[in-house]
Amino acid sequence: MNSPARRFLRNALPSAVAVAVLLLLWESYVDLTGIPRVILPAPSAVGEVLIIDAGILLANAWVTLIETVVGFAAAMAVGLGFAMLIDRSAMLRRAIYPLLVASQTVPSIAYAPLLVIWFGYEILPKVLVVLIYCFFPIVVAALDGFRATDPELIRLFRTFGASGRQIFAKVRFPNALPAIFSGIRIAITYSVTGAIVGEYVGASQGLGIYIQLAKNRFQVDRVFAAILVIAVLSIGLFALVSLVERLALPWQFAARARQREAGGQPSAVGGQ
Repeated sequence: MNSPARRFLRNALPSAVAVAVLLLLWESYVDLTGIPRVILPAPSAVGEVLIIDAGILLANAWVTLIETVVGFAAAMAVGLGFAMLIDRSAMLRRAIYPLLVASQTVPSIAYAPLLVIWFGYEILPKVLVVLIYCFFPIVVAALDGFRATDPELIRLFRTFGASGRQIFAKVRFPNALPAIFSGIRIAITYSVTGAIVGEYVGASQGLGIYIQLAKNRFQVDRVFAAILVIAVLSIGLFALVSLVERLALPWQFAARARQREAGGQPSAVGGQ
């Protein structure tokens, strides 16, 4: 049986090697071609910026993180509540679901300025942009999870006199949790992007305004440094959601582990 540490190394090592090779090629290309730093800085130059601007980057990252977390929490509450509401009525689902799909055809950069005009330059517009970014995948995943419940299991609970609310709380919602977490994982990767877009349109702090100011000054190394911080934030939030999922659905991961172990062992017939 593979230990968790060994599995982690096996999964993470290829990505770490790929990143190291990419950085080495990037550094070599900049050194060999002599390309100006204002066009493409070397990874070492970006590392210098991370050290020099560490305090500024952390302060702006904290602002972006607050906007992201608040907006994502709002998207979770509104998205799950909306999915439950639509799930209770087939007519409501047919009427509203196409509108939800159509809403995703409008780029966020189009409505973000309106939110700034309506709500000012404080945190609220950024939170609303994050909410809109994350709302759709959560709703769709929850609806798919609710519909995926085994009808036989629902009928079984009904024969024991369970009410609709009891069936939803004890059968349909727990059954939908894997799908809901899939939607949450997708949404959390969008959340930081939503906050950055909101900051681009109007903000006084945050990684989005940091990038905008660096771009206006042609400080490309600072742009790359901010992009790296954004990537770290996104990966960290994704890892946190994955940890919560593992704690909330231990039986699912236990079943996957058993399947991996069974798949890695030869069968009795094949081993003869």
